[in-house]
Amino acid sequence: MIHSPALKRHLGHNRPLQLVVVASTAAFLAYCSIYGFRKPFTAASFDGRELAGIHYKILLVVAQVTGYALSKFIGIGVIAGLGVQHRARLLMGVALFAEIALLGFAVTPYPWNILWLFVNGLPLGMAWGLVFSYLEGRRTTDILASVLCVNFIISSGISKTTGRWLISSCHVQEEWMPFVAGLIFLPILAVCVWILEHIPPPSEEDIKSRSERVIMSKEEQKALFSRFAPGMILLTGIYLVLTVVRDVRDNFAVEIWSDLGFGGQPALLTTAEIPVALACLAGIGSMAGISRHYRALGIIHIMTIGGALVLAFSTYLFGAGVMSPLWWMITSGSGLFLPYLLFNGVLFDRLLATFKETGNVGFLMYIADSTGYLGSAAVLFWKNFGAEQQSWLEYYQTLCYGSSIIILLLGLASWFYLRRKYYSENR
Repeated sequence: MIHSPALKRHLGHNRPLQLVVVASTAAFLAYCSIYGFRKPFTAASFDGRELAGIHYKILLVVAQVTGYALSKFIGIGVIAGLGVQHRARLLMGVALFAEIALLGFAVTPYPWNILWLFVNGLPLGMAWGLVFSYLEGRRTTDILASVLCVNFIISSGISKTTGRWLISSCHVQEEWMPFVAGLIFLPILAVCVWILEHIPPPSEEDIKSRSERVIMSKEEQKALFSRFAPGMILLTGIYLVLTVVRDVRDNFAVEIWSDLGFGGQPALLTTAEIPVALACLAGIGSMAGISRHYRALGIIHIMTIGGALVLAFSTYLFGAGVMSPLWWMITSGSGLFLPYLLFNGVLFDRLLATFKETGNVGFLMYIADSTGYLGSAAVLFWKNFGAEQQSWLEYYQTLCYGSSIIILLLGLASWFYLRRKYYSENR
């Protein structure tokens, strides 16, 4: 990769504001582009198709999620042991592999093209760890992560809006639409990766503040997990529930909005998520002012439990006819995405810093992520066979209630464990 000495000088540690602005913007757009290879197909309805009693779109989502989950399991070892010199090539390779799979989806006849969505998801699960590795272990990681993590809200809407636009305005066939969308996002990703490669590594002050982030051997990975096993199991349980609800809301947003009476408004898939993103950005960004990592860990648990309560209470108000559909989607989305984004961008970074652990966030995150996406696939089959009479709107409401209770219980148990461990080691 060709490097620019001038850009490297402008992104030096002596210019922290420029570093934060450029790094966060490049990381945001890079991961937004990754969504362009993953999510546009969910904007299509694929009406009138079933296979073995399962709706075609559910099969497509499950196929991609299964590949994505497998990618997360692979990523547990790959991301933890990856050297910085390989990041750019691997990130671009991930995107190109996914795009080739979308071409296979377009040219392969139904129903065999379902397999290509599995292939498409197979590399994409490693993209988050690759992008986040440019940002972790810094004093500004909370700020950088807050910008990166709103991708999970905004970028999904952008990719689905792009998909609906290609279908309705450009008259691209549903099978070809995901591949065409990928072509749009590929050059954006290439430019952003080039910029990220110019970001300097964490400084000595960063390392002193957050603990050093290093490549981890298999033995070190096992040792780190064993040290926090009870807490990791509880945190993984929370993340599994969050992933399940988030995936239903995300992958079937077109159907949910249609059930709410907003069908035929593709721009709403993006615009309605902007207030959610801003609320989450404010919540996560506020963590940057908290220097004590143990205190930050406690506040993250409070936000997680608070988000669960908001999710449940707003759903109750909507069901009672007190809250409008639009405000319910915004409010429930904020309650859901705030803890989800905290897990993806802040929690594990603060966990390592609290207990002064070396290692990297990618290893811990990929343990939670791989489990979460397997749970997501299982819940989609439950919808098809166990709750087939419910609309996607009704199903989403049911998940909102159930998930809130589980998150509340697991969140309290997780904080009790981490608090006790912290004080036992710092007496």
